[in-house]
Amino acid sequence: MSQSNTIVIFGASGDLSHRKLIPALFNLYRKGRLPERFQILGCATRGWDDKTFRAQLRAGLDTHAGFQFTEDEWLEFSGRLHYQSINFSDANDLARFKKALIALENGPADRMYYLATAPRYFPVIVDFLGREGLVKEDEGRRCLVVEKPFGTDLASARELNRKLHSCLEENQIFRIDHYLGKETVQNLLVFRFANSVFEPLWNRNHIDHVQITVAEKVGVEHRAGYYDGVGVLRDMFQNHLMQLLTLIALEPPATYKADALRDEKVKVLQSIRPLAPGEVKQATVRGQYRGYREEPGVAPDSQTATFGAARFYIDNWRWQDVPFYLRSGKNLAEKSTEIIIQFKRPPRRMFPLPQDFEMFANVLALCLQPDEGIHLRFEVKVPDTPADMALVEMNFHYQNAFGPAAIPEAYERLLMDALNGDPSLFIRADQAELAWELIDPIVAAWDSSDAPPLALYEPGSFGPPESNRFIAADGRRWLRSCGG
Repeated sequence: MSQSNTIVIFGASGDLSHRKLIPALFNLYRKGRLPERFQILGCATRGWDDKTFRAQLRAGLDTHAGFQFTEDEWLEFSGRLHYQSINFSDANDLARFKKALIALENGPADRMYYLATAPRYFPVIVDFLGREGLVKEDEGRRCLVVEKPFGTDLASARELNRKLHSCLEENQIFRIDHYLGKETVQNLLVFRFANSVFEPLWNRNHIDHVQITVAEKVGVEHRAGYYDGVGVLRDMFQNHLMQLLTLIALEPPATYKADALRDEKVKVLQSIRPLAPGEVKQATVRGQYRGYREEPGVAPDSQTATFGAARFYIDNWRWQDVPFYLRSGKNLAEKSTEIIIQFKRPPRRMFPLPQDFEMFANVLALCLQPDEGIHLRFEVKVPDTPADMALVEMNFHYQNAFGPAAIPEAYERLLMDALNGDPSLFIRADQAELAWELIDPIVAAWDSSDAPPLALYEPGSFGPPESNRFIAADGRRWLRSCGG
């Protein structure tokens, strides 16, 4: 990044810019990680000028920035913030935008475009950028960051990819899933492949099953109008949960380069056993929290699932017949993202234990948020007893090891990688489409007349009772470690 850099944010007046993008870019600037010469050009339909734009972003920082800063730092950074009102159906607006962009750069520059608009505007913006030659790399590097959702089903994902590839090469496209920017998610590969004690156990011979949970304490809030047409499968399973599954299940990449890593993630998705329509009832649970239909913007007879649980199998040598249980929901008891690895129980009871004593399996819990850390459960002998046993935990907490402010905001890492041209933590076209191939049949089954019953659950619970019965039918139970 030796030459000038321009960051163009389409939809810069929206919530994403105020809450995530500008705080992340500002903090990167404070850390000295942005290039020396850079400008940020915000574009949206609001009739703002530079002064109004800066004032709005400053107010957003006061609310959403998770760090302390000085007024001098803000004044230095805000001088690089510019705004251009634009209506993509107005040819004059488009011409003014292009003219303002070229004038701002005043010479060759690398350029990153960020689509922070509603998805319906993605094709319009891409068409404009391609038509005007604004993604040609004749005077600098050009990349486009695309926010999820990457389509709403397989057909729309393929159409979006076709549109993107009509004027951009795949290495210019950065499909962003903020979960992949979380420090704890990045650590999954380090934990697996930099610690030789775990990798030999990471297979069907030693692991009984895997649980991946993304629990949200909030309901749909102001997103009800959007969420009611999407539901938990499209909102969480197709992207966040599937990405976490690939990181847990993938084979060691030949190198720590983007293509090698993403190739292994694709292999996992290709190996997941698809659910046939007749299997969806037995392999999934759909739920909805009580009161959801009274939320503003939600249909009074809505069948949208706000909770989902599913069981998948990966048909390959490492994971054959090991179930992966995925669940996510809104309005649950706590906000928590965790991955539970339950190992197999000892093959026999060699100790003189009571007949009703339950021999627990070893459990490894990878806590991704909010209390980031790693917990390992194992059995020990209770002191001063003949042979009594107790389950204990060995705990690691990021906060204790690295300090309370050690973990950066996920968008910081992802924006930095996009500026540097590193797509390792971004989703490739084939990944997005393969994930939809797995989720589409479940969506279709849930929308059919033969759908699994919609199980209601109380807000503040851990989901519907049917979810507990679902996993209990396999002789297992949901485990919690990170939330207490």
